Formats: sequence, C-alpha cells, structure tokens
Amino acid sequence: MTTPVGVAAVDRDELRARISDKYRDVATSPELGFHFHTGAPLAKMLGYPEQLVALLPAGTVDSFAGTGNPFLFGDLQPGEIVVDIGSGAGFDTLLAAGHVGPAGRVLAVDMTPEMRAKAAAGAREMGLANVTVLEGFAESLPVGDGVADVVISNGVINLCPDKQAVFREMYRVLKPGGRIQVGDILVHREVPQEAKDDIDLWSG
Repeated sequence: MTTPVGVAAVDRDELRARISDKYRDVATSPELGFHFHTGAPLAKMLGYPEQLVALLPAGTVDSFAGTGNPFLFGDLQPGEIVVDIGSGAGFDTLLAAGHVGPAGRVLAVDMTPEMRAKAAAGAREMGLANVTVLEGFAESLPVGDGVADVVISNGVINLCPDKQAVFREMYRVLKPGGRIQVGDILVHREVPQEAKDDIDLWSG
C-alpha cells in the first residue's frame, strides 16, 4: 500500500507503543527527567497563571508535558462541551472543566492507560463530575459527530504521522461554528521524507 503524500511511512502501532512507553514514565515517574520539559516549570514557561496551576493536584502538575497553552486563544465558556485530544495526566482537562463549570463537560481522550488513570484521579480529587476520561486515538476519537463546542490539544498533533486524519476528526466532532484551540509545534521548513520515516526521530 502506498503511503499518502505528507504522511510518514512508520509503523503506527509501533510508534504508538513507543510514545505510550515514554508517557507512561511521565505519568508514573515524573521525577526521572526527560528530553522535554515537564511539570510546574513548563507551565510557567507556557504562560499558565500560577494561581490556577496551584489549584490542580500535585500529581497532575508533575506529569504535565505540553508544548503550548491552548487557553491563550481565549477562555472557555460556562456550559460548553470540550474534547481534549491527547489529554495526558489531565492538566488542561481539569483547567477546562473549571472554565465550563458544572453545566459544561470535558471529554478527555488519551491512549496511555497510566495517563488516563492519572487524569481520572485528578478529576476525583477536585470533585469534578463534569470530566469523562476515554481511551482513544487522535485519528479516531471515541466521540460522536457534532458534539463539541471546543476541541483543545497540547503537544499531540506533532506526534501523529497522519495529521490530516487528526484534523478531520477534530472537524467531525465539532458542532457547526465550533472552534479549535491547539498548542503544538510548528516547523517553518519542509521536513525531509527520510526524517519523517525514521521512527526513532518520532519517539526518541
């Protein structure tokens, strides 16, 4: 089968397994240190208000590993339904749940069991009944069509070989007039295909 133009020719299942292994460690042993920033220092670098971060469970903050701040595009509104793609330990999920309030809802989707468990534990610790944590992939969200007012994501799209599939899913789950608020990595030069096809560069 020919790989579509712009899509990396890597084994998707192997890539997902490698990424899950890495983020399992971030969830269970955040003190190990990684080749990317994590925790409260990262949140400060990305412009999250310290007074809001202080309200989150310590375990949630310790395992935060994003690349941007989706809330810089604007606060979410009370009563909105939010889908958080690649929610990790639930850092953005819990902040979003505070924005939308009891009348709103946040659907947190992640592929790594340990991250899902940590997100669910954080929601319980904060008494947030408006958070649902779901197993799934960015390219095939376990969410119905036209459900979300807002889709948020933080540092996940860059880890997906088929980015068009991710954006198709975002648009599928959004209501008409819904919006996307994403923090991620952009490159300003075309990445060579041989680099796209090197799984070690994706997961190392």
